[in-house]
Amino acid sequence: MTLLEVTGLTVGIGERTLLDGIDFTLDAGERLGLIGESGSGKSLTATAILGLLPDGAWAKGSIKLDGLELLGRRDREMSKIRGVRVAMVFQEPLSALNPLMRVGKQIAEPLRLHLGHSRKAARAETIELAERVGLPDPAHIIRAFPHQLSGGQRQRVGIAMALASRPALLIADEPTTALDVTVQADILALLEDLVAEQGTGLLFITHDLAVLAQLVRRVLVLGDGRVVESGDLAEIARTPHHPYTRELLKQARAGSFRRRARDTEEVVG
Repeated sequence: MTLLEVTGLTVGIGERTLLDGIDFTLDAGERLGLIGESGSGKSLTATAILGLLPDGAWAKGSIKLDGLELLGRRDREMSKIRGVRVAMVFQEPLSALNPLMRVGKQIAEPLRLHLGHSRKAARAETIELAERVGLPDPAHIIRAFPHQLSGGQRQRVGIAMALASRPALLIADEPTTALDVTVQADILALLEDLVAEQGTGLLFITHDLAVLAQLVRRVLVLGDGRVVESGDLAEIARTPHHPYTRELLKQARAGSFRRRARDTEEVVG
């Protein structure tokens, strides 16, 4: 069943076109990768889906979530959809967390705001969510402030916040880039388990093909605001047709070689 359908999505500012005719679908419960270098239009696609385009930007085409047209809706209408039907995990969790608010209160906020939980029920579910995302000593850690947590723990809080309302669609925008390799693997495994458990559709955005290969089967390659290649990730990795995709593969393999060399040095050292 199609959850998200993006057709002819074109976004620009003034006379400059930034996204040009983006087309793709995402089924309920499916994991789709969106990959490209910085400036390729990955994050802009995400902000268009969320209705958070920058001031002065224009958009045309269609973005349907469960058949509901999102493009062109007023912000007040979109605010009722964001966090309920669609949620997002950001690259740097500090950008999504209030530094002056305890993390437990931030996890509980969508439970109270969107689901109408009482304070007591929200606290109980907040502890449960903290445990599910792998935070240690959940009843204690939810009283911490963001600066008191590690980067990996902050990202787990961000995931708990995003999934609290059990959204149909989760957008993860470079959620592991700022993390070390070990924590990165843990976060990817956590995302995989949670979206499978909740039946959530996942749009995973990254510049790193090696990361993407751990999580998705189908991929959309963006270059200069256009889809240059799409399809089964394993097939594209074997026989990439576009020069841009071949370059991404070359970078991924070089990165893998560097990681193996570094790991070997650590073992030998």
